[in-house]
Amino acid sequence: MSEFAVIIVAAGKSTRFGDPNYKKPFAMLGGRAVWLHSAERFLHRPDVKQVIVVISAEDREEFTRKFGANIAILGIEVCEGGAERSDSVAAGLAKVNDKLAFVAIHDAARPCITDKSIDKLFEATKKTGAAILATPVSATLKKVASGKIESTLPRTGVWAATTPQAFRREVLGKAYAARVGKDATDDAQLVEQVGQAVAVVEDSPLNIKITTRDDLKLAEQILKVLPKAKPDGFSHPFAGDDLFR
Repeated sequence: MSEFAVIIVAAGKSTRFGDPNYKKPFAMLGGRAVWLHSAERFLHRPDVKQVIVVISAEDREEFTRKFGANIAILGIEVCEGGAERSDSVAAGLAKVNDKLAFVAIHDAARPCITDKSIDKLFEATKKTGAAILATPVSATLKKVASGKIESTLPRTGVWAATTPQAFRREVLGKAYAARVGKDATDDAQLVEQVGQAVAVVEDSPLNIKITTRDDLKLAEQILKVLPKAKPDGFSHPFAGDDLFR
């Protein structure tokens, strides 16, 4: 069985979330923190051997206070990220066990990922060495400047990338070693820049990214209809949610 490490990125500033008390990964969703929903989709999997959560240095003390019990019992590793998303992923990548063949990176703010999507992504990654989840764009795209339409863009062949994105560890390491001076909004972009082909796996449109507080309401409804995480031999250590509050 191919074995994966999963890096969950929770080090962003959450400037658009608009909550003075919580950053979006730490906000409550259905009785537990958003990042825990995301992490639990991987913790039960027998092919995931390491889960690393990357947080900002300024959140370390509060994160440990609120979630220290979860971290210890679930066997999650925590590290501090950097100024940009790629800096945070690099920090997580430095902690990945050298014995693991593959690395997946997931946004902590995507709690509605499904087992089915992860299964498909991991299978594609094992075959190709690099794969992402994405959804085909169905909306009409407009290029806008100064509040006015400049042009209408063709949407044929245009997909919106989601997460997780997964790679053979050596491929991702090469991409991050070559990233100096390069700007990228996701990990696949860095992998593309070193000449590696990246497979695209169609994701569920329900795998939304929480950006605003209104997204929490939508995510709560989505979680009610999504299948629960498969046990696959993983026994959850909590009988209730008290430690998640």
